Amino acid sequence: MATNEGGFTPPTISDTHLPEIFPWMAEWGTGFGKNMLMAILSVIIIYLFFMWAIRKRSLVPSRLQWAAEAGYGFVRNTIAKDILGEKHFAKWVPFLFAIFFFVLVNNLFGAIPLLQMPTFSHAGPAYLMAAIVYFTWIGVGVQKYGPRYFKLAVVPAGVPKAVLPLLIPLEIISNFIVRPVTHSLRLMAVMLAGHMIVMLAGSGAEFLIGQQESLLMNATGVLVLIGFIALYFLELLMMVLQAFVFALLTAIYLQGAIEADAH
Repeated sequence: MATNEGGFTPPTISDTHLPEIFPWMAEWGTGFGKNMLMAILSVIIIYLFFMWAIRKRSLVPSRLQWAAEAGYGFVRNTIAKDILGEKHFAKWVPFLFAIFFFVLVNNLFGAIPLLQMPTFSHAGPAYLMAAIVYFTWIGVGVQKYGPRYFKLAVVPAGVPKAVLPLLIPLEIISNFIVRPVTHSLRLMAVMLAGHMIVMLAGSGAEFLIGQQESLLMNATGVLVLIGFIALYFLELLMMVLQAFVFALLTAIYLQGAIEADAH
């Protein structure tokens, strides 16, 4: 956008927060907004895609069935089985499958014209997803080991007793505070940063090409536009990687809770 003096005004974070669709109590953050609508839409998309893909299961799969099976196999083998091991992975495949594809689809919304906003570029959804994972792996540990789990989580085996007064507070902070915070903020920060960079490059190109009469500025705008396209595909890659990282860390946290007595 241009200012009244004809200068370029870059987009801000507030520009990514669109007006609430149903704005009741919006000042308290409880209005129904675009990101909430996309979160619901992602569940519908995931459900319809996989149900449609397996509607006519065949030994020789169609392209759609192959894509669905490849996605499921990736989560099952690369994330669940490789991290949780042969003994424990099967029961956690549905959970990890849901997390991976929910995060993936909501990230990819940011690459779709008109939608053009990753759900997890807002802190709230990222915090909620991390909280679900946080209470899940703690619940798994408590269910298996009882209250003794908390000792197993913060007192590594084989550590000299003289080191424990220093080590235990660090383990508490690392496992029960830093871990869930970084799990959420990593996803949110990457999605927000990528979204802001693409917004900045796109609006800058539009300003240089459409609102400047200088050929030099127009040529610069074309270069910025080329950079915008490159950044778009880089953000697309990061959307996929962040879904993988989020699901992978979930599996690692679960594995740590399941085998807490082995650490």
